[in-house]
Amino acid sequence: MTNATVCLTYDFDAVSVWIHTFGAGDAPTQLSRGVYGAWVGAPRLLDLHDEHGIPATWFVPGHTIESFPDRVGEVHDRGYDVQCHGWRHVNPSTFDSKEQEKDEYRRAMTNIEDITGSPPVGFRSPAWEFSANTLDILDELGFEWDSSQMGNDFRPYYLRKNWSAPQDKPYEIGEKSDIVEVPISWKRADFPALMFVWEQSILWGFADERSVFDLWRAQFDWMYENMDNGIFTLAMHPQVVGQPPRTTRLEELIGHMRAKSGVEFADVSTVAAEVRNGDREPMAMLG
Repeated sequence: MTNATVCLTYDFDAVSVWIHTFGAGDAPTQLSRGVYGAWVGAPRLLDLHDEHGIPATWFVPGHTIESFPDRVGEVHDRGYDVQCHGWRHVNPSTFDSKEQEKDEYRRAMTNIEDITGSPPVGFRSPAWEFSANTLDILDELGFEWDSSQMGNDFRPYYLRKNWSAPQDKPYEIGEKSDIVEVPISWKRADFPALMFVWEQSILWGFADERSVFDLWRAQFDWMYENMDNGIFTLAMHPQVVGQPPRTTRLEELIGHMRAKSGVEFADVSTVAAEVRNGDREPMAMLG
């Protein structure tokens, strides 16, 4: 009997996050951090997953596919789930029009289909945020699930459409869409805590490394002890968690999870398909 499911996910941003999010297109040292993710971090993580026979979902921008096609092809060839992370690593709210945003995702989908032979069915926004058009675009392009939002911690749910958040009236939650959300959290992500970025006079990423993995372990234990059939989703980056000794600490965390009875590892596509097929109960829709 499955008591808990663990989804290990990787946002394979490579250099796109430095070019398109932080504007470091003329900064070779910053760009080299993304190259590290493709050249060093990704192979280490693939080897770790191969060794333990654990599935994973890799969210890959089209820019990464066109820049490092052999590495992304290796992710697929070694049996891992490859899904859409936009084409550039940009916030969807920065697009000038719905059609511009849609064209960006079409290009990314073509990249993924060229690598895997199938169009993606899952999406994670590069900024973990949507524009006013993103949900409609995902539906129109045939996506079945998303993993960008935070309306629950350990339970999937269906995203809502036609919501409204006026300044002077109550929030309107809208109606159920057909897109399953497998939620994430900044507290279950490596980049904010572990990647140093000097951006707009803000220093990111100087947390004690062991405390980050201890936090993840404590969150997993709480879920395991307090929820039936919870889904624990970790969002990581090859250029962050792929650095030593973080892969060793990730391996230790995996061992802790596997030691508990009734724990399974799954890719996000499998979990979302179970929700859509009625084999896994989503969060009750209120409002």
